[in-house]
Amino acid sequence: MHYREIEFGSKEYKDAVDLRYRVLRIPLGLEFDPAVLALEYNDHHLCAYSDDNQLLGCLLMSPYKNGSVKMRQFAVEPEFQGKGIGKSLISFAEQWAVQNHFTRIELHARLTAVPFYLKLGYETEGEEFIEVTIPHRFMWKVL
Repeated sequence: MHYREIEFGSKEYKDAVDLRYRVLRIPLGLEFDPAVLALEYNDHHLCAYSDDNQLLGCLLMSPYKNGSVKMRQFAVEPEFQGKGIGKSLISFAEQWAVQNHFTRIELHARLTAVPFYLKLGYETEGEEFIEVTIPHRFMWKVL
């Protein structure tokens, strides 16, 4: 497995948007808004690939405020979930953040994903809230 940052608008980016759509939007009956996708131009798109270059997982890192970066749109191919790919992609994203001088990662975790992030050292803050029609928690980790 290998990891890399992909370029906004590239074929790899379109593949990642498709993965995010299938994993994060279709189950909720939601679509992507093209205007919102266009705003991802300033985000960093990190992906995990198999040895034969199959996209396994992706996430976005959005530079935020005060040395923080927001991790979002984290998706792993369903057939590869539960095999450590998500954990290793998060580790790669944390290393990327440190190399790019960020000191904190923030995210909005779906309630079902909170235990996953807790195991990786993230902390919850505040109350549960609704985002994209489902419950989430604000989480963060100091790097």
